[in-house]
Amino acid sequence: MNNASVKSSQNFFRWFKYKWTSEPLFSIGIALVIMIILQTLVLGFEYDSFGSWFQSWTNNWINILRNNASIGIIALGMTFVIMTGGIDLAVGSTLVVTGAFAMVLLDTGSKGILGILGIAGIPAFIITVALVLLFGYLLGLLIGATVTRGKVPPFIATLGAMMIFRSVTQHFMQGYNTKVPGEFLQIASFKIGNYMMMPIIYWVIIAFILYYVSKRTTFGRQIIAVGSNERAAKFSGVNVDKIKIRVYALMGFLVSIAAIIQVSRIGSMDFSNAGRGMEMDAIAAAVVGGTSMMGGRGFILGTVYGMLIIAVMNNLLNLFGVPPFLREAFKGLIVIGAVLLQKKERVI
Repeated sequence: MNNASVKSSQNFFRWFKYKWTSEPLFSIGIALVIMIILQTLVLGFEYDSFGSWFQSWTNNWINILRNNASIGIIALGMTFVIMTGGIDLAVGSTLVVTGAFAMVLLDTGSKGILGILGIAGIPAFIITVALVLLFGYLLGLLIGATVTRGKVPPFIATLGAMMIFRSVTQHFMQGYNTKVPGEFLQIASFKIGNYMMMPIIYWVIIAFILYYVSKRTTFGRQIIAVGSNERAAKFSGVNVDKIKIRVYALMGFLVSIAAIIQVSRIGSMDFSNAGRGMEMDAIAAAVVGGTSMMGGRGFILGTVYGMLIIAVMNNLLNLFGVPPFLREAFKGLIVIGAVLLQKKERVI
């Protein structure tokens, strides 16, 4: 190997090291590509034709994306919350209570609120979606007010909300068998071609919107300022409490979207177990995607990458036959590793 080749290799490795350590999205992207390659190899190539292999590969990926779309949407909101230096442990319970509210509104039985009022069909669906989104927004607003006006630490405020929301929902919904109209299921189950891709489309649209908000709006810059140095943000004229309240309200709004998707996918909800662990998955996706738990730094695109990494990892563990309980251990290792590898990179 001549000197020019050696020098070229050294320059490449120097460039790669710089990109890896200074730009989180680069390292996360590389990790995602490696995961996708591993997944493709594990799926194998023993098919009659390239077409049949590609069909199987596509089906697998659409299932992965659809199954993780709701958590992906919640993870986007969690990114903003963590960027302010906060946390939201109540997202799973918020999903349950907003999902229950949607089902009570839509119930075609004798107890359905809109049915009692004589409202059905498309008008009922529009009203339900609007009221559920408003309800989720108000719940987030309440949590944000508790954190800011009540001066309760986010961990405690959201832990309390997590227990309150789920227990109250379970109490009022016990023995209540709701029947969701079949037409409502089209919100998540409408097919494009042969694929049910609506949850994926919702996730992508929301990710684009929040990416724009984080990069191109004053609100996005203020979130970073609050998380980086709250005191300095106050001196700069930023209404810190207002920003935090808006972020938690946005979180509640996004969770209510996820609840609508969940209800319209399966037509029911297990009020005891639905949403359990979603807070950990959302936090994991954000952290793996480069969001700092100390606040002040976060990447919407990174969170999407992080969610995909976790989703592919779960798929790989399933293909390898790893017991479900051990899969959480692998997820925990990835989160701890991501935090240990976090550097003081510049925000990009």
